[in-house]
Amino acid sequence: MKTVLLSGSPKKRLSVSGFLLKAAALFFGGEKLFVTIPTAPSRYGPILDEMKDADNLLFAMPLYVDAVPGHVLSFMQALETFAKEENFRPRVYVIANNGFIEGRQNAPFMTIMENFSAASSFSFMGGLGIGGGVMLNVIRILLPLQFLMMLLTIFLTYVGEGQWIIREPVENFLLNLLINGALASATFYYIISLARHIRRQEDFGKKYTRILLPAFVFIVVADVFFFIVSLLQGGLFRGWLAKKKPTDAFLRRRID
Repeated sequence: MKTVLLSGSPKKRLSVSGFLLKAAALFFGGEKLFVTIPTAPSRYGPILDEMKDADNLLFAMPLYVDAVPGHVLSFMQALETFAKEENFRPRVYVIANNGFIEGRQNAPFMTIMENFSAASSFSFMGGLGIGGGVMLNVIRILLPLQFLMMLLTIFLTYVGEGQWIIREPVENFLLNLLINGALASATFYYIISLARHIRRQEDFGKKYTRILLPAFVFIVVADVFFFIVSLLQGGLFRGWLAKKKPTDAFLRRRID
């Protein structure tokens, strides 16, 4: 069994879609090919050639305005044409995640992927819609930091007091691990279930889940997260500090 795992996220780093694909891949066997869907159509050819003997396609992508990202749509159009030319008939599974708290926000996306599969003569085997995908990124960023903080606390305590005090820092880390694990538990339960259906080549149906966090708390956490990301990536002040290029009018004045 060969499965191609296609990430439709435009992010180069910290992609939730890529993370979910890697998590799912842990629970089924066979040959696995990981592909990040490119934005340039000129790069489709080699990817399509590698896909043509696949038994399963597992798409994972963020929800963009209740639909697929634009560059993924272009790839899907090329894939449909390729499938008809090569008589390519794989099974299709999908994972969608969105920034809203409710997983059912992904329902229109599921319909799009189902219609695409029908138009391409693929077998649509269902998929998983995840609400609050941004929290998965928060969790996977926080846990390594919390682990490092635990080690640092243990070391600094030893330096300051001359003895190893391990129990309390470890207990605090394990408590955070338990809380974060509980928040993401429903998501990973369904990811494992989806992987099991891929392994058995069975229909998964359409399932929806979410981060197990009250909506009023999620909104605050998501706002803080996006604000910090905006600061770190320059989104809030993008262009303010960048070197300005001379305008055409300015250049004409210089020439005159």
